[in-house]
Amino acid sequence: MNSPKSLLVQGYEVVIGFETHAQLATQSKIFSRAPTAFGAEPNTQACAVDMALPGTLPVMNREAVAHAIRLGLALGSHIAEESVFARKNYFYPDLPKGYQISQFEIPVVQGGEVSFLLGDEKKTVRLVRAHLEEDAGKSLHEDFIGQSGIDLNRAGTPLLEIVTEPDMRSSAEAVAYAKELHKIVTWIGVCDGNMQEGSFRCDANVSVRKPGAPLGTRREIKNLNSFKFMQQAMDYEIRWQIEQIEDGLEIQQATILFDPDTGETRAMRTKEDAADYRYFPDPDLPPLVVSREWVEQVRATMPELPRQMALRLVESYGLPEYDATTLTQSPAMAAYFETAAKASGQAKMASNWIMGEISRRLNAEEKDIAQVPVGAEVLAALLKRIADGTVSNNAAKQVMDALWSGDGGEVDAVIEAKGLKQMNDSGAVEKIIDEVLAANAEMVSQFKAGKDKAFNALVGMAMKASKGKANPQQVNDLLKQKLQ
Repeated sequence: MNSPKSLLVQGYEVVIGFETHAQLATQSKIFSRAPTAFGAEPNTQACAVDMALPGTLPVMNREAVAHAIRLGLALGSHIAEESVFARKNYFYPDLPKGYQISQFEIPVVQGGEVSFLLGDEKKTVRLVRAHLEEDAGKSLHEDFIGQSGIDLNRAGTPLLEIVTEPDMRSSAEAVAYAKELHKIVTWIGVCDGNMQEGSFRCDANVSVRKPGAPLGTRREIKNLNSFKFMQQAMDYEIRWQIEQIEDGLEIQQATILFDPDTGETRAMRTKEDAADYRYFPDPDLPPLVVSREWVEQVRATMPELPRQMALRLVESYGLPEYDATTLTQSPAMAAYFETAAKASGQAKMASNWIMGEISRRLNAEEKDIAQVPVGAEVLAALLKRIADGTVSNNAAKQVMDALWSGDGGEVDAVIEAKGLKQMNDSGAVEKIIDEVLAANAEMVSQFKAGKDKAFNALVGMAMKASKGKANPQQVNDLLKQKLQ
């Protein structure tokens, strides 16, 4: 495992650790049978257990534990055979019990790591733990003049809190970690990853120090629910802390919020420590026991993980690591690539088209790969026609236009209907080149005088004269022969 490398900002080393709350993709809450669907009318999905009415008792959701096991296996963590739930005591209007059921001293998932690429450099962030807990409700302030509304629909929603060591040394590295973790939890199906709905939200612990000095005082930026705001918040906080220290002021440990409108962070409250929460074991819940047999049952259902798949794509298809990492952003994209690569026999070309032309079109329409209107088998048929010289790459993009809009039908039919078949008759190409050279004597003289741009211009003229149907490589080769 790599050790964190220093990336100095104004002579200071940045130190970042993350706490991520991933909402588990269960049908019901962690200790009750109330549903977890997003967007219901306020307080319509909170039952007596969630509202902490007298006489109610929590009952553990088995599927939430199975999701914790899945994450532990994906991250190379130790899954505790016995873990304990505790009461985390604090008072807030949307916390009906006056405490949150969480795990403290003995979490179910312990250790592990997340590896990812930052540019061409491999980074690894160590994990401390991932523990099960319930979510609180939500306070609503916008629609109530001078008052607040309380919606308890989220109360009791199952969460995994994933905590890292302070291993990250820049905001870019921290965002890359968050993106990789987001990919993993969605890939293995334990979380839908919807950041706008609060299913995946991050808290960043940020501090700065002079190189070699002890860790600085951290401030925790709460509830970052977009990768863009995540980076902006950390960059602002890093600059702010450095300015404070340079002005001779001390950093006070605090919980802070990021305001996207101003681009600034602001303190919400001084930061509590574990002692402030008065943790003690929850008397209503026995220890959580996870048998090795259960772990193995879950392991048998695990998909191929993205990093493992990326390595396989490098080995099996000869792809660069960058391509393999990009193509394993989601199971749907990886499956699309593999189908196109196998059917066409053109793995690198398939990779280039998916990362380029296909992704460009999807991004323009704000769609993901699952909504692609051109199937992988159809893309493969087009790639074959590029590979065998039937169409040029540029003509293939015109074919893709027709396929994308649904006007085309079969690849060969589109090529025929639009007259896009590449001219491979060397005699016909040679005739076009002779005409271009005869009509552009000045350009020929410039080339012979050593001006390379003249050659490119002649190639362009020949391609234009052929209406784009000549094989560009053939044009290049024949032109060189003629000019020599």
